[in-house]
Amino acid sequence: MEFSELIETSKVDHVLLSRPFLQPVKGTLCVTSHHLLLSSRAGDKEELWLLIRNIDGIEKRSAGSSGIITIKCKDLCVMSLEIPGMEECLNIAKSIEALSSLESTSHMYPFFYRPKQLNLLEGWDLFTPEEQFTKLSVHTDNWRLSYVNKEFAVCTTYPDAVIVHKCIDDAAIKMVAGFRQGGRFPVFSYYHKKTKMIIMRSSQPLTGANGKRCKEDEHFLAAVLQPDKKGYIIDTRSIQAAHQAKVKGGGFESKTNYHNWKRLHRPIARGRVLQESLIKLVDACNDQSNSIDRWLSKLETSKWLTHLKTVLTTACMAAQCVDREGASVLIHGSEGRDTTLQLTSLAQIILDPDCRTISGFQALIEREWLQAGHPFQLRCASSAYSHAKLKQEAPVFLIFLDCCWQMSCQFPCSFQFNEQFLITLFEHAYASCFGTFLCNNEKERFTLNVKEQTISIWARMNSPSERKHYVNPLYERNNFTIWPSVAPQSLQLWQGLFLRWIRTPEHQNEAWEQIKHIVELGSRKANPSSTELSVLKEDYAAN
Repeated sequence: MEFSELIETSKVDHVLLSRPFLQPVKGTLCVTSHHLLLSSRAGDKEELWLLIRNIDGIEKRSAGSSGIITIKCKDLCVMSLEIPGMEECLNIAKSIEALSSLESTSHMYPFFYRPKQLNLLEGWDLFTPEEQFTKLSVHTDNWRLSYVNKEFAVCTTYPDAVIVHKCIDDAAIKMVAGFRQGGRFPVFSYYHKKTKMIIMRSSQPLTGANGKRCKEDEHFLAAVLQPDKKGYIIDTRSIQAAHQAKVKGGGFESKTNYHNWKRLHRPIARGRVLQESLIKLVDACNDQSNSIDRWLSKLETSKWLTHLKTVLTTACMAAQCVDREGASVLIHGSEGRDTTLQLTSLAQIILDPDCRTISGFQALIEREWLQAGHPFQLRCASSAYSHAKLKQEAPVFLIFLDCCWQMSCQFPCSFQFNEQFLITLFEHAYASCFGTFLCNNEKERFTLNVKEQTISIWARMNSPSERKHYVNPLYERNNFTIWPSVAPQSLQLWQGLFLRWIRTPEHQNEAWEQIKHIVELGSRKANPSSTELSVLKEDYAAN
């Protein structure tokens, strides 16, 4: 396929571009295979360089002899192009729609992006299962690294190397994989050094209506528990949904066959419910009625903060089982690729200070989302503005990032990264020039040679010139477990993300600049002024 076949009009002069917080600018609009470019005579600062993959939806209307295209982006930015001539306007719109709807992964921009300062190999091997196992081996010898999934022979959504308990051999693993949906057998996720307990994740067992059993699965989970210790199975479905799954061949672990394991059902929203919640939330944020009652009503109707509360509450429960009750935990829903990953990753952030560092958080994203098979390409195909019929889109990863932001607000000195770090990950999960979030699992990335033919986002984010933008100046390592509050007054709208194209961040930026200044002065003194820092943090929160 030639990209030129999809471009009806490639260049139009005297196009007026309007964007949030910037003066309108007139220039020449060019449509390329992957970008919308607008250049003016006023200089480079007023150029538009928009990745077409970032376009979520467009709207067309006439304005006299001109046509106006409103572009709504996946990063929630809304801009407009006033194009001379309605025919040219329609041609541009048709070209955008055709290019933005391409489904072939190999035609996406990461396969064509070649920045001079970055190389193809950098960043891809920073966080491997082998590295994770090496760190685990320092604390316990109860686990082993298995290559039973080499060439994705057992589970298409797992990596080729996984950490499993040493009591189970590869032949038994294959039996367990056949008993779990999608072959997603229980694998190691996290080891808590304080209590020596672990968190595992998997998909649902295929017990079916007849109560099918798998001795290998039962033996595996029994062996994970230390003598006289108990375990909790956290099922992210309701009891009713779990029973309905049995009719379709799925199911859950029975008390009779899984001794010392207690099953807890904590239903978490997923799929279309979450996508519609995001759409309603963004609609509320864009409401220009200036009525606070109307705005609060729409915010409540979206149920976005309710979803955050549910996820954070369940993650805290998983962390409490490990840290306070000295119990191991297995987390799963149906497939174990969405809500399961939210919980395993958030529980680790609560428990492990390493996960609150920049490098530790990147490693967490790799092992608990990318290597664990979260279907980024399906879930992030559309954001809040798409007119396409909802299929498998859902802001599961965005919910996770929002929960991280909520915790960073409650513990502002415990996270090495700042808000911009989280926003950048959100943007690139939905549309990126890097290959990290391409595809739906490691097998697809392997088949398309993503790691050999695209740039890793970690290579960019870890470069010194870029990394400095993501550092929290207030960071001071906190080696203790953090317990976020889910009280209504503790959870708030993430204004820096959802209102950033509506409200200018000028006041927040000024507050952070003052904080950086005081921290820099404090580093040259014996002790920084805690009073000044406290006042500035309050000022930042107020703005």
